[in-house]
Amino acid sequence: MNALAREWRLLQRDRGALFWAAVALVASVFAVCMGAIESQRQLSEIEALKVADEHDRNATLARQSDWGSAGYYAFHLTYAEPAAASFLTQGKRDSYPWKHRIRILAMEGQIYEADVSSPTISAMGRFDMAFVASVLLPLLVIVLLYDLRSGEADSGRLELLEASAGGSGFWRTRVLLRAALLTLAVVVPVLAGAWWVGADSRSTIAAAALIVAHAAFWSVLALVIGAWRVATPVLLASLLGLWLLFAIVIPQLGTIAIDRSIPVPALSQIALEQREAVNDAWDLPKPVTMDAFVARYPEWKAHAAIDGTFEWKWYYAFQQVGDQTVEPLSSAYREGLIKRERYLDRFSWFSPPMLVSRQLMRLSQTDLRSMLAYDEDVRAFHKRLREFHYSKLFLDEPFSLEAAQALPPFPGKPGG
Repeated sequence: MNALAREWRLLQRDRGALFWAAVALVASVFAVCMGAIESQRQLSEIEALKVADEHDRNATLARQSDWGSAGYYAFHLTYAEPAAASFLTQGKRDSYPWKHRIRILAMEGQIYEADVSSPTISAMGRFDMAFVASVLLPLLVIVLLYDLRSGEADSGRLELLEASAGGSGFWRTRVLLRAALLTLAVVVPVLAGAWWVGADSRSTIAAAALIVAHAAFWSVLALVIGAWRVATPVLLASLLGLWLLFAIVIPQLGTIAIDRSIPVPALSQIALEQREAVNDAWDLPKPVTMDAFVARYPEWKAHAAIDGTFEWKWYYAFQQVGDQTVEPLSSAYREGLIKRERYLDRFSWFSPPMLVSRQLMRLSQTDLRSMLAYDEDVRAFHKRLREFHYSKLFLDEPFSLEAAQALPPFPGKPGG
């Protein structure tokens, strides 16, 4: 206990340790604040869009006289609200769309339209808690701890220090206190931010535990390497080399290798084939299109005859058939992305920074799986819209604004 009290008093006089802890605190506070502000901005944007979308759709429907035109001109907002824990990291929300305005036309031509607010942020990433915890924290641990022992040796005080302390065991206490101070400087703003935004306790505790475990990993590494009896610059170079390996080299090489070993269809290919299928349908005999449609929706077989040169039910039928044409490609795209994610999850165990970053995205519900879940929500909503209109078109029901009020709403939910 005396040794702990002595080391605590020494830590209070260690300006270097206090400085780096202050740097960690400022970085953490900034990351938490920016994350919370961005999440609130997205929520505010969604609320404004919901109002504008309803106003625009009502105005559009008021000008229509039939269900075909109503379906063609009316847009419907879909969105993935950010989860409360998304203040930790925006993750894939910076590179995958989290809002669409869709019509009941072919889905594959709409679902992959990217609406990324900042291509620069998407390419470079944000200064968020995932960056602080996975990249910056290890660097601060290294800078704080790499020369604790070697610095004393270089000044000629090492032997006297160890003799007066009764051995070398006090180094563990010294490392523990400094690492704990640095970790608290990062974790406390996370806890405060979680309370501020109302994040659930499970995500908050898990995020804090991840940060503590990551700091502990690098502290132990610094303690072990710091015990080498080599020059101080060699210790620093060794630790920085490990940081470079774990934080940059392994994640990059792993991602490239997995992407190349698990190819996915290009989005441009999906969009092109879907567009060609829709355009070609204008020149096909109408029974060909309707047969393909009723194979998927047999309940409309008795109403599938086309009497004129153009009917809205035929138009929407070949939109649906266009989607059906590229279903194998679209499924292969989603399945390929999910398979890549599974391999990246396993590979991340070889890189603690990569593991921390991916786990924080999962806790924040900003990982790829969350964005794909939003895609599925959009597809399910689009299907409900189509089936609502099919019942009107195939039964030749007259259009009315009162009936249009029964259009299914998008069931928005947090987390994408």
